Amino acid sequence: MSVKIKNAITQLIDTIDKKPQVATSVFRASAFSETDSFAVRSQIRGFTTTIDEPLELGGTDTGPNPVEMLLAALGGCQEIVYRAYAAVMGLEIERIEVHAKGYLDLRGLLNLADVPSGFSQISFTAKIISDEPEEKLHQLAKMVEKHCPVMDSLMREVAVTGKVEVVKSGDTAAPPKVVLSEIAND
Repeated sequence: MSVKIKNAITQLIDTIDKKPQVATSVFRASAFSETDSFAVRSQIRGFTTTIDEPLELGGTDTGPNPVEMLLAALGGCQEIVYRAYAAVMGLEIERIEVHAKGYLDLRGLLNLADVPSGFSQISFTAKIISDEPEEKLHQLAKMVEKHCPVMDSLMREVAVTGKVEVVKSGDTAAPPKVVLSEIAND
């Protein structure tokens, strides 16, 4: 059990118990494409990562593609929540692995058939290496499945809003013009 993780989570719980208004957080990510390729630079806090498509889908294979990032986010989030709850529950976990896979019909993306463009199914296997009692690990797994933010976001309907803005080249000082219809108001 990580004392550092336990202390951080316990302190966060105490802070939110005392001031529930600080519980709402906003996370941000931006993506930029400035080349004539599928390679995208994604900026998240102080981190930059490349998102691309594999060669067989027309990319340059310089990074995972967006749907692979989604699967990695699911696995990574589960592993973090496992570590957090294990620390608070006083459980020793040697290793956690999450292997996720998603089933996607490319005809939806390519407008070749009236099928969803996103995953039709996502499955995962979480492997916990630990000498803790099976009952405790089962309890831990139930907590993770109930409280993992990425899993929760994937399993329920989430409102998505957005708009498309157009700025003419060389005129970045001008206010952007909103084109098309907005998905919903921000």
